[in-house]
Amino acid sequence: MRQLIAEFDRHLAVERNLSAHTRRAYAQDLEAFCRFLEAEPGFSPPLSAEQVDIHALRRYLARLHRSHRRSSIARKLSALRSFFAYLVAQGRLKSSPGELIGTPRQESYLPKTLTVDEVFALIDGQGGAGELILRDRAFLEMLYSCGLRVGELTSLDLDSIDWQQGLVRVLGKGSKERLVPIGRPALTALEDYLAVRNGVPEQSALFLNYRGGRLSARSVERKFKQLLLKAGLIKDASPHSLRHSFATHLLDGGADLRAIQELLGHVSLSTTQKYTRVSVDHLMEVYDRAHPKGRKKQPS
Repeated sequence: MRQLIAEFDRHLAVERNLSAHTRRAYAQDLEAFCRFLEAEPGFSPPLSAEQVDIHALRRYLARLHRSHRRSSIARKLSALRSFFAYLVAQGRLKSSPGELIGTPRQESYLPKTLTVDEVFALIDGQGGAGELILRDRAFLEMLYSCGLRVGELTSLDLDSIDWQQGLVRVLGKGSKERLVPIGRPALTALEDYLAVRNGVPEQSALFLNYRGGRLSARSVERKFKQLLLKAGLIKDASPHSLRHSFATHLLDGGADLRAIQELLGHVSLSTTQKYTRVSVDHLMEVYDRAHPKGRKKQPS
């Protein structure tokens, strides 16, 4: 079955043009399923796709429910469905064992965001003039100014920036390009960083690590935790929180939901609509705190 998974990965790369990150997630989910099957009675290497039935999938999902969130289970089930649907389309299977299994109902959660004051404290708290300090300040400004995913940030090249128009060309999910405006503070932070940046002259990456190579998403996530502490912010947040903050603050400022969808690169408006819930909760919190007859319990 692993040979079929390798063929499926080539299909995702060539025919569906999925990013390396997405393909890696598919591969990890399918490999985890293979390992589960190898430990199950009745399955032994070499695994065969024809051996997998709806009962095996249900046992696997039941195992996942012990240690995984519903969103993770839904993603893994989606990978399995896509894989078996591919095998059906290729004539390797007559039917997919995942067709009759329902997707777990998703939990309702709110994106983790920073307040405007916290974002300013985070960015302004990165004082200094060293190359790495200026780099860190620049990527924080870019994440918040443009609402970028971490992978989109680290894939930016020097020629991704249109300095004259104040735009950045972003390669999003599914290799879809979009143009996003850059605020003046972010442009200034980029100019300050590039003025002192050391690196191989032919290096096209916009953000470099200390060795002169392209900065990785993992490095940004690790560095972000350090920058939070440096700014005195004790908060459970990640670089993606700046993307959530970007959308929430735009919505609070009166931006149109469709415009925010375009800026974020969301395919579906329903994905963007979660930020309306954040804003409504914020409004109710302000109302409760400030209105004489708010919903909070009145003093006796």
